[in-house]
This record gives sequence, C-alpha cells and structure tokens, in this order.
Amino acid sequence: MTLCRAVALAGLVVLALACQGIALCAAQTVWQPSPGHAQIPIWPGVAPDEPSVPGPETQTEGAVTNVTRPTMTVYAASGKNTGIAVIVIPGGGFQELAINLEGTEICDWLTSTGISCILLKYRVPSMPYIWQCDCRPHNLAISLPSLEDAQRTLRLVRFHAAEWRIDPHKVGVLGFSAGGFLVAEASTTFNDRLYQPADAVDQESCRPDFAIALYPGHLSLAKNSIALNPEIASHITPQTPPTFLLQNEDDPVDKVEDALSYYMGLKKAGVPVELHAYAQGGHAFGLREKKLPVSGWPQLVIKWLGTIGMLSR
Repeated sequence: MTLCRAVALAGLVVLALACQGIALCAAQTVWQPSPGHAQIPIWPGVAPDEPSVPGPETQTEGAVTNVTRPTMTVYAASGKNTGIAVIVIPGGGFQELAINLEGTEICDWLTSTGISCILLKYRVPSMPYIWQCDCRPHNLAISLPSLEDAQRTLRLVRFHAAEWRIDPHKVGVLGFSAGGFLVAEASTTFNDRLYQPADAVDQESCRPDFAIALYPGHLSLAKNSIALNPEIASHITPQTPPTFLLQNEDDPVDKVEDALSYYMGLKKAGVPVELHAYAQGGHAFGLREKKLPVSGWPQLVIKWLGTIGMLSR
C-alpha cells in the first residue's frame, strides 16, 4: 500500500467516524423520556397550523425547543390509583419547554400520589413569541398551535381512559408560567373548534374537569392592574372548570397581577377558584423550592382536589 493510499484510507475512516458522531448527536437532540415510558404523537399526521421554527428539535440541559411534532408521555399512577389524570404543561415563554423542572419532576410527584400524569410536549416556538424577531409584539395573543395541542391531548386522554385506568370525568390540566397561560386558554376555549377533526378522538370533550395554574403569564394587561387579557376574559363562563392559582409577589417574570386578574374574572363568573399568593419565591421553582412557604403548594393542590370532589377528603 502506498503512503498516499494509506493516508487517503485513514482520512475516510476519520470522516466516517465523524459522520457517525454527527448522526448520533443528531439522533440525541430529540427529547426522550426515561426508560419504560414512550412518547405518543398526538396527531395522526402533520399537526394543523404548523408554525415555522429556526431549526430541528433540540434538547439542552433541562429544556427542549423547536418542537414541531408534539407528543404526550403517559406516566401511570403508582400505588393506589385515584382515577385522576393530570395533563402537565411545562413553561418556557413559548420559546422552549422546561421539560424536567416543570415536566418529568412534576409527573414523578403526581404518580406517587396515585394520579396519572400525561406530560405534554407542545409546539414551540410559537405565538405570542415570534422567533424571527426574537420579540413579543402582542404578548397577550392566543398561542394557537400550542392550544390545539392541549385540546387534542385532553381528547386523547378521554379516548384512552379505560385503557389507561383513568376516570374520564377526572381529567385536569396543570401548567407553569406560559403553561399556566395554556391552562387558562384550555379552560375557556373548549367550546371553540380550533381545527378540523382528524379522527374519532376529536369527538371527545376537551373541557378540563379542573385546572391548576402556577405562576401563569400573559393574563393581566399591565403591572398594578387586574384588567384581564380580553382574549381570556371574553371566553370565561360559569362552565369554566374549578381553578387553583398560585403566584409570588416577587416573581420577576410573570407578575402577581396575572393570577389576580384571572381570579377576579373567574369569581365574577361564579367559577369556583382558589388563589394562593406569597411574598417570596420568585419564578420557575417547580418542586425545588424548599425554604419558603410557597414550597407547600403540592400539599395545597392535593387538599384542593378533595374540596372539588376529585379526591376523597
């Protein structure tokens, strides 16, 4: 073998290994749940109103972005099954999804209490964030693709309720930050047909039986104002599901007025609503805050589920 040929072959080997490495890295960019759990596509084909995104789905530490193929991952209740199912909607400002802090960690807690968890990986980036300009020209806009994903997931859970040992009358939503805004959207737009039915699943109801919004955003018109986002206010009715709200006064991202404005809108319509507001705790803490009173929110949620008839008191 000549020296030139040997060098050429060595170069091909290096190139092949590099290509394999690139392929492997590309394959690992899509978020995957822990072993024993499978992602389920929520649409039978291409999702409606598909937004453009700046690149392929990418997973960084604890976050996922550029989601164009939304999925749900089912985490079955452990121990005594209460029949309750909670669709968990992570936050991330409609730019990305905090898939661990406000997703898998929440599912671990819920399933330990006998509640089935369905983790929604919805489409981002999307309105009200616009990635082309990295801006929010209308921060109160409805997030249509994400809301379609939430409605479809609610229907899917009810469609598979018997198979997944879920009571179809005990299906709720729990969201954080932008996910909290999605909770409010899903709670108020369930009578709106946002997309053409894809199959028999879309004959099911997409009304949540209860709603939990933790440090929600995009609800108040302004700081120091409890005027509610008109996109939400115009859809609140007495049929809006019972709601649990929580926010901190020192939240630097989503103001306490977001929760207060929605609380007042629900109260005016006669919707059962419970509000917990704390002086300290900031934003995006999930289950990780341990030193402040707000860290007791999981116990408050469980007690509240009893007060609305979802759990035995």
